[in-house]
Amino acid sequence: MSGSGSKRPKLVAEKRYGAKKSAPKKAATKTAKRKPAPKRPQKAASKRRPPRKAAVKRNPISRLFRWIGRVFWGFTWRIGAIGAVLVGLGVLFYYSTLPDLEKLVDGRTRGSVTLLDRDGKVFAWRGDQFGGMITTETVSPHLKNAVIATEDRRFYRHLGVSPRGIASAIKINLSEGRGALSGNGGSTITQQTAKLLCLGVPHDPKKMTEREYEADCRRGSLVRKGKEALYAMALELKFSKNEILTVYLNRAFLGAGARGFEAASQRYFNISANEVSPAQAAMLAGLLKAPTRYAPTNNLKRSQDRALTVLKLMEDQGLLTSAQAANARANPATLSDAAKARAGGYFADWVMSEGPSFLTRDTTEDVIIQSTLDQRIQRAAEAALKHIFDTKVKEGSEAEAAIVVMSADGAVRAMVGGRDTTVNGAFNRATQASRQTGSAFKPFVYAAALDLGYSYNDYVNDAPLTINIPGSGPWSPDNYDHKFRGRVTLTEALKRSLNIPAVRISESVGRENVRTVAEMFGIQSDLAAGPALALGASESTLLEMTGAYAGILNGGRSVTPYGLSELRLQGDVEPLIGQDGGMGERVITKAAAEQLIFMMNQVVASGTGTRARLEGREAAGKTGTTQAARDAWFIGFTADYVAGVWMGYDDNKPLSGVTGGGLPAEIWQETMLRVHEGLPVSPLPMIQGQAPQPYVEQRTRQQPTNPLERGASKIDNLLNQIFGGN
Repeated sequence: MSGSGSKRPKLVAEKRYGAKKSAPKKAATKTAKRKPAPKRPQKAASKRRPPRKAAVKRNPISRLFRWIGRVFWGFTWRIGAIGAVLVGLGVLFYYSTLPDLEKLVDGRTRGSVTLLDRDGKVFAWRGDQFGGMITTETVSPHLKNAVIATEDRRFYRHLGVSPRGIASAIKINLSEGRGALSGNGGSTITQQTAKLLCLGVPHDPKKMTEREYEADCRRGSLVRKGKEALYAMALELKFSKNEILTVYLNRAFLGAGARGFEAASQRYFNISANEVSPAQAAMLAGLLKAPTRYAPTNNLKRSQDRALTVLKLMEDQGLLTSAQAANARANPATLSDAAKARAGGYFADWVMSEGPSFLTRDTTEDVIIQSTLDQRIQRAAEAALKHIFDTKVKEGSEAEAAIVVMSADGAVRAMVGGRDTTVNGAFNRATQASRQTGSAFKPFVYAAALDLGYSYNDYVNDAPLTINIPGSGPWSPDNYDHKFRGRVTLTEALKRSLNIPAVRISESVGRENVRTVAEMFGIQSDLAAGPALALGASESTLLEMTGAYAGILNGGRSVTPYGLSELRLQGDVEPLIGQDGGMGERVITKAAAEQLIFMMNQVVASGTGTRARLEGREAAGKTGTTQAARDAWFIGFTADYVAGVWMGYDDNKPLSGVTGGGLPAEIWQETMLRVHEGLPVSPLPMIQGQAPQPYVEQRTRQQPTNPLERGASKIDNLLNQIFGGN
């Protein structure tokens, strides 16, 4: 292709092939501007976080929750602040009501009675026992550690309330199917002290009884728990930890009427709380869980098992060495002799009922009673009763028995009010059961006759007798065996417990005289007005009857049974009440008493009471059996002691095959053999009478021939049941 004739420029890529640079242009001579740094690549607009305010505006749900949070927080801290103020005011209120420490350690609403036997040894306690103030410094360290290990191991680290303990207790209660506040309470020792103090509210007997007051103190409601927590914090604010523990150690109830560990230590071990061993300390601390259930006087084995748990807690917490814990387990705590014996429960109850109520049953003071009880004789009577029932009474029998033993001056040495001898506060058949006396009353008939000039060897006719009773008609008494013996001496009549001679003598000397003699000897019960008086139709108690027989032994002077010889307040030397003896005025002459004792001696020697004989020792007494054998008696004496025995059923049903000359006489004999063991033999204060007169030939009762006797015979069988002999 032809061109125009002029040359074309070369097609050269100058920049690519490094062609020579042309001379810089004029503008290039100026200083070159610095290039800006490359910008970081920006994220996509959709992934960038919007500003905070913009986000809230775009998210109303978040804005709602933030508003709720601010409202809740504002409400919570204000309520918390108000609650804290109220708690503080509550604590300050209770703080202002707290008295001094000394006034808090003994908060009993009633006092105590300590009963001593004739030798000055403690045998029983009544009321709320307080052994005296102890402190954390004076008490045994083992006891202090046992209480802390068992009740509150973080006692020295909390401020009176333990949320952890409460939560744990609620968890346990719920897991065991109880209510949250039922069972374990999770209370600290300080809270328990608050409960023991009943929030400082004193007992007002006009508003509630003591039992109601204590029940109110033990309430476990949520409101009460809250009050206790406030009171506990007030205690922590006012007192030191050791002072709070001191109050607790002195006020805790530990069973058997013991208030405080000093009283409990004395009650169970007969030592002070500062002397207890690890085993004894563990047993005492174990009582806090359930004082009555774990009381060693109720069940020693159960109490010892509970103590093993306490010992393990002490060992685990480093409060006992392994050697100490092993020794305590190998040698568990046991009761003292006084606590183990449980002697004289019936006797103690009787003494408490006989003394002035403001110094016994309702005392607000601590009282010491010196009594007449002889624990050796008490054990003898209990053993005798058990022996007879174990060997001679049918197994399963519900028959009961009672025994009273006293000195000639009326000092009661032993009292058994029933077959169960380990009870307190039970029905006392020796003092509370009024029963017909039967032929045991006959000695008072003969006492009246002898005092009026009759002689033990005088004769009385044992022959049919009919007495017309105004308003009732004719009455013909009969002998137990339905036989008549003709002329017999007074001694023979009493010895054989003949009914007709006793009625004849009573009618001869006058019923009023017989009644007067019996009353003067101490029979306070209402006495029958009719001729059946002579046959023991009246009722009396065993204590009354035994006291009346003591009057016969005493030479014819009345005797008042007594068990309290001295009463004083604890800490005092001078007694408030004293008793030197129960001797009263003369009832019959000494000569009459000596004859009567001889006659009663013949009852034991060869009469209806031969089962009561004591080989080598003179004894006198009288049997008694009442209507259909509902009551059987034997009361008698030696030169040293008087004893009475009653046997029967509480529901008054008849005994089977038992008369006063049977089991009651045997119980009497077993008792007196034990009572007189080791005592020198002393003669009875009686006349040396002639040998008993021989029997008149016995004749079977003939059929009555006259109408009056025939009419009387129709009621013979009924009267025999009502006024039985023997």
